[in-house]
Amino acid sequence: MSDPFLELLGASGWWSDPSDTQPHARDWLDRHGDRPFGIALPASTAEVAATLRLCADLGLSVTPQGGNTGLNGGSVLSPGQRGIILSLSRMNRIHAIDPIEMTATVDAGVVLQALHEALAADDLMFPLHLGAEGSAQIGGLIATNAGGSLAARYGMMEAQVLGLEAVLPDGSVWDGMRALIKDNAGLQLRKLFCGAEGRLGVVTRAILRLQPAASRQATALLAMPDLQSALQLGAKLRREAGDMLTAVEFFSEAGLEMLLRNLPELSRPIETKAPFYLLVELSSPRSSDDPEAVLAEILESAFETGEVLDGTIAASTAQRSALWRLREEMPEGQRREGPQIKHDVAVPVTRLPDFIARIEQELGMILPGLRINPFGHLGDGNVHLNLSPPVDADFAGREAALSTAVYDLATAMGGTFSAEHGLGQAKVALADRLRDPVERRLMAAILAAVDPEARMNPGKLV
Repeated sequence: MSDPFLELLGASGWWSDPSDTQPHARDWLDRHGDRPFGIALPASTAEVAATLRLCADLGLSVTPQGGNTGLNGGSVLSPGQRGIILSLSRMNRIHAIDPIEMTATVDAGVVLQALHEALAADDLMFPLHLGAEGSAQIGGLIATNAGGSLAARYGMMEAQVLGLEAVLPDGSVWDGMRALIKDNAGLQLRKLFCGAEGRLGVVTRAILRLQPAASRQATALLAMPDLQSALQLGAKLRREAGDMLTAVEFFSEAGLEMLLRNLPELSRPIETKAPFYLLVELSSPRSSDDPEAVLAEILESAFETGEVLDGTIAASTAQRSALWRLREEMPEGQRREGPQIKHDVAVPVTRLPDFIARIEQELGMILPGLRINPFGHLGDGNVHLNLSPPVDADFAGREAALSTAVYDLATAMGGTFSAEHGLGQAKVALADRLRDPVERRLMAAILAAVDPEARMNPGKLV
């Protein structure tokens, strides 16, 4: 019996052997995913459209997959689904970089790091950086509305998308490839696809907004007496450095100790140990600007007032990279420690110190000896609150109680239980419990209008 997918896509575009499908079948944390009917790897928008029509004829669901680096099971099959995974990895062309418009036109399968490298020759940059940029793809970043370390300065992924092309569930193609900042002809459809996790269709191309590359940078790691001091310094940096301020990241001594224990190639850059540390970066595309002088002036007064206990400013590109690795490798350091529970929450920036203090107290009551590792983006209130069990122990069956406490407190403080990782299939029930029913019904109604048979990535979002 002939295979219609093989006839449509050819041997390089259709994998059905279990040895080929297995690497795509499970999510990055190996917590979600059922075996797919096969992996479709179309090489063009026309092939994506034909694949969706074929799946509709055969009664198969379609789960779009980029780099499969998500943490909530959004790019693998939900339990009990009979469907395919549609990988965009072969659609990886950078079509154009326009230094006048300051845009890049790319296929959805372009890897983020490849885009960064391609822009270097034109002194341009794409303002999205995250730990998985060596494998994360543009389509997946759009589908999850990715954040990253520069979101407080430039916004999340939706702010970088000017135009989109997408294949809808019925196989029709929406051409929204307009490189316009102002295009107010009705609903902003491109924004609906940002964060839709493939439920509305498959993003195939995008026009992305670029920024001038930094010609001068200043990066510092600072030892802070507490998070309140960190907030005060962050506000001062925003006022006095203005647009030069591109990143304000934080992590704790508990997290740093865990990182250095598990990645011995890294080292402590300052002698002073403190409860929290700030990673601050100022940059400018103008060679006449002096971010280091601006940063040094701000920090001088902060040292005098006791807001900063100690610190170092990177003197070279290598030192800058070393400082950033301390923040970016924080998840890897905890992963090597053993079992963990990960949380991606956000609260209003001014409430961040209170949130962390209160949640540490609550979690300690649930499981004494629990090791809590908060780190994240001070500028937007996003904290990755990752938990490790007590030394030489396990979570003692308290995983659900611990996570419930984290999510409930974040929501009660005007925040969110999912800041930048999306819902996937892991947080659907949580969204039903913690979000307004009207909001949930509205979201479901939009999805049902576009995909009435629920063939696109079912089990995600709602």
